[in-house]
Amino acid sequence: MRTITVEDFLGDMGDALQLKLEMGEGGLKHPISIPKVLKPGLLLTNLLQKHEADGLHADQIVVFGGQEMEFIAVLPAEARQELFKSLFEARISCLVVSRSQVPPPQMVQMAKLERIPLLCTGLPSGDFIDAAESWLEKEFQPSICKHGEMVDVYGVGIFIFGKSGIGKSECALDLVMRGHRLAADDVVRIRRVGDEVFGGCSDMIQHHMEIRGLGIINIKDLFGAASVRDTKKIDLVIELVDWDANQEYDRLGIVDRQYNLLGVSVPFLTLPVRPGRNTTTIIEVAARNHLLKRQGVYSARDFQSRFQLFSDKSQPADSSAPPKPSELPEE
Repeated sequence: MRTITVEDFLGDMGDALQLKLEMGEGGLKHPISIPKVLKPGLLLTNLLQKHEADGLHADQIVVFGGQEMEFIAVLPAEARQELFKSLFEARISCLVVSRSQVPPPQMVQMAKLERIPLLCTGLPSGDFIDAAESWLEKEFQPSICKHGEMVDVYGVGIFIFGKSGIGKSECALDLVMRGHRLAADDVVRIRRVGDEVFGGCSDMIQHHMEIRGLGIINIKDLFGAASVRDTKKIDLVIELVDWDANQEYDRLGIVDRQYNLLGVSVPFLTLPVRPGRNTTTIIEVAARNHLLKRQGVYSARDFQSRFQLFSDKSQPADSSAPPKPSELPEE
């Protein structure tokens, strides 16, 4: 899991949460390691009395709403200064003041002294906490980055990978031109949510694709909004490999192979690539076949059953068995 900083939070959610940095720019690299936002409320009383404040942790976002601001407003200046000192010395990630309230001078000075970012938002505390925790929950989900393509083919999310230069991007582009959708090119960020895994890409390279000899292209601008999507559940993993005449490839498809992604088993296929073999069409058929399997229709297993039945009927009788009376030659 990547390290999440206040700078990441401000960069991703600054506009959506109406955030403004008031002080503490030097602390923007401070990590956020707890996915819950703390609204301290009565915990401020413990801090004021220098007791241990259960629930207040380092590397956590703290928000001051109307209740907290009213509490500190009636404190003597010395007590207020001690409260801010105890709060910031706990090494919280940042302090957010909601409803566009004006932070008191002691708060601003202590944030500068301790290098703790002090942010203001126009949102009510509840709205800020809901949106911030939703972002944090997503960021804290287990994730990895893998080279490949993430496409949506007939509603089936397919992660395609293989060695560099084997034609992954060209295959994904061909799928887009056939009406399917691109979720990520080159670097796929894979996240686990419960018992499912999802593939997408970073905002910086979103909707873009690199084609050797052509350069960087924007799929959304070229083919329209319907040709892309931000993320997609991974239903099928396909590896593209160079065709090897000495290698045995699956010709029946009876055994369902699995690929492990963040501890989740996903159906897996290996497709050999060679000139004259239409890989894009095969991937489309693989997606359709996956949809059939979801409905309980397994073509390969049905064929195996029919073949076995045919073989049993065609098997000659055991010649060592004694002949029946009706089969004895007449005298």
